[in-house]
Amino acid sequence: MAGISSFGAYVPRYRLGSESVGWESAGQRSVANFDEDSVSMAVAAGIDCLNGRGRNLIDGLLFATTTPPYAEKQCASIIATALDLRRDIFTADITDVLRAGTTAMKSALDSVTAGSAKNVLVIASDSRQGAPKGEAERNSGDGAAAFIISNEDVIAEQAGSYTITENMMDTWRSAGDQFVRSWEDRFAIEEGLERILGEAVSGYMKKEGLVVTDVAKLALYCPDARRHGQLAGHLGFQPEQVQDPLFGRLGNTGVAFPLMLLASALEDGSPDQLLLTVSYGDGSDVLGFKTTTSIKDAEHGLGVSGYLDSGVVLDSYETYAKWRDVWLTDSSSRRPQAQSPSVTALWRESEQNIRFHGGTCNQCGYVQYPAQRVCVECQALDDYAPIRLSDQPGTVFTYSLDYLAGTVDTPLAIVVVDFEPGGRTLCMMTDREVDEVQIGLKVEMSFRKLRVVNGIHNYYWKAIPRRKAK
Repeated sequence: MAGISSFGAYVPRYRLGSESVGWESAGQRSVANFDEDSVSMAVAAGIDCLNGRGRNLIDGLLFATTTPPYAEKQCASIIATALDLRRDIFTADITDVLRAGTTAMKSALDSVTAGSAKNVLVIASDSRQGAPKGEAERNSGDGAAAFIISNEDVIAEQAGSYTITENMMDTWRSAGDQFVRSWEDRFAIEEGLERILGEAVSGYMKKEGLVVTDVAKLALYCPDARRHGQLAGHLGFQPEQVQDPLFGRLGNTGVAFPLMLLASALEDGSPDQLLLTVSYGDGSDVLGFKTTTSIKDAEHGLGVSGYLDSGVVLDSYETYAKWRDVWLTDSSSRRPQAQSPSVTALWRESEQNIRFHGGTCNQCGYVQYPAQRVCVECQALDDYAPIRLSDQPGTVFTYSLDYLAGTVDTPLAIVVVDFEPGGRTLCMMTDREVDEVQIGLKVEMSFRKLRVVNGIHNYYWKAIPRRKAK
């Protein structure tokens, strides 16, 4: 039976919290760095999900978000390339509604059940922005979740679904809007969340012949902590049945939110548990999953808990506001406007820049990045095999700190990284504190934006300090 065979997640390193000057809130929320967006976070979650799995086995990729960097260009194709997936797979963006993540999950489950695909990667990622110092900004968070839907080695089988679709104007963002908008709270809660989610959950229970006590964990969408507790009680669930919504540590991650809670439930799951995922947005999707005995031996990457435990609180709200270009003036050095990247060069160099492939000499095993026609070790000509370096651990060989570069994260850290299987690259370093940058630092690669010029989002790989739970 179709179900989940692997899962992963990504939470950015940085948080706004009580220690952040000007934040004025006791709780924490995750914030994407200035060079992160929904695509880069999706790649990170995909890597976490694919940990130790053959990427050539993936038959499709569905990307769900309400914050795609492009209005007309498929983002799933960028993610598939960065993850080094096969070219002969189907890809799709599912967007414009908060329940896009569960819609993508259901589509993947239907594809696997129908036999049109064996393994489908589903990634939900969002970086929604509320008005400065407003309730939406305080309660939101940035993050991503990823799942492999398959009918082999399943750790949680599909256990039914139920969907309601209803036109509901309670939360929206029009083209050109920077911030999420919402209508009056009482209307949004009573006529939106409580009524629609109540109908959806009761409809699922009736369809599947279940009662509330059959559910082990409920991964429930809600905009904030207070309403989350009230809504779970309104639906008839006891506190021990409700998956921790992580408000005060993570925040509402939009499309990814119910799926990140599902990933959290799977991290602590045991066999024969019914997990319920409930999303919201112009209706509701309810997806049920029954854990199998395979969950006992399931291996996963850092996951939600690991990434949360490896976070760092920003020193001030001003830093975050500068990253988001919210309302503060950038006082960094003035530089000539960046030139538009060559689309031809981006396409031609995709293997080395997006897939991040180097070359391993078939004669002597020497690794070079980028791949070269002539091996510098044994001078063999045109005799090498591609090697993916994006998921290989590395070490800083040397570095430079540039305080005059005019970058958002002054100083600009440039590092030379030596990879464990061999190969060396010169790249920027991000997600770093200045005192962390040193020779011998253990790093990993992260897919990030270099810049956006003429509407072209120029992505590349940067080094970051190796993330691990504290």
